[in-house]
Amino acid sequence: MVQISAKLKSLLEKQHYEVVGRHSAVEICGWTKKSLLDKGYCYKQKFYGIKSHRCCQMTPSVGFCNQRCIFCWRAIEETVGNKMDRDVDDPNEIIKGCLEAQRRKLSGFGGNPKLNKKKFKEAQDPMHFAISLAGEPTLYPKLPDLIKELHKQGKTTFLVTNGTNPAMLKRLIRENAMPTQLYISLDAPNKELYKKIDMPVIKGGWERLQQSLALMKKFKRNVLRITAIKGLNMEHAEQYAALIKKYKPLFVEVKAYMWVGWSRKRLSIENMPLHSDIKRFSKEIAKYSGYKIIDEKKESRVCLLAEKDFKDRKLRF
Repeated sequence: MVQISAKLKSLLEKQHYEVVGRHSAVEICGWTKKSLLDKGYCYKQKFYGIKSHRCCQMTPSVGFCNQRCIFCWRAIEETVGNKMDRDVDDPNEIIKGCLEAQRRKLSGFGGNPKLNKKKFKEAQDPMHFAISLAGEPTLYPKLPDLIKELHKQGKTTFLVTNGTNPAMLKRLIRENAMPTQLYISLDAPNKELYKKIDMPVIKGGWERLQQSLALMKKFKRNVLRITAIKGLNMEHAEQYAALIKKYKPLFVEVKAYMWVGWSRKRLSIENMPLHSDIKRFSKEIAKYSGYKIIDEKKESRVCLLAEKDFKDRKLRF
């Protein structure tokens, strides 16, 4: 039976997560809170048109991951396991629980005099599920059913994966359960740095990642995500570029590592790049890859690259 430990549940709740069922969780994103008060919005809104106040940040696999990334802000030391068996919670129950948890966690905003009441009303019915909060979501064996049910309910889905489970990506394709947008993380330009930074607990992690990158083009909207860590992986731009040229993602995001959560025990504040560092590194990658910077968000320390911009980059609802 798949279930997180009482200790991990307590740690998550102290960090303002709400655990849903046996192995899922929801947390209200800081940008969701800011958007409700008209104080800003997530870079995903600027880049792709996702409304921050209508986003549900969740995971069906909290505590389950097959990597121990050095930059992860989660409690990787409390990871339950690196695989999930078939005895897992039903997708419908997870969705229902996540929606209920989202509404409960937002309820306290109702009395804030600075609240945008129109946004608050809309936020009660989140339209976008970011399947990315913690753990590795492709380990959840009923992920295709979860995505299909969310789409059936009129939601959009952004799936973020570390790319080490290409078998699940093949299932998503085969079962017609492809997310609205797929993210694959690429935190190192070569195998040696990958082992040092992502610290896989499975064999052949780098090779599995390459298999996933090869599948990426089958997903209509796809993003290669580089988490840039100063002093660790902001080098070898030409090697990143070679992978970009080989796999041809629709988008490339270069986003700064943020010195938050448990990552502060493993890295120092000097490892967190400024936006100027991110832009400089993005320009290097662009120079070697033939991509170009098409957007950026200074507050989030992120640049968006593509071969060319296009009219429908921002989703319409």
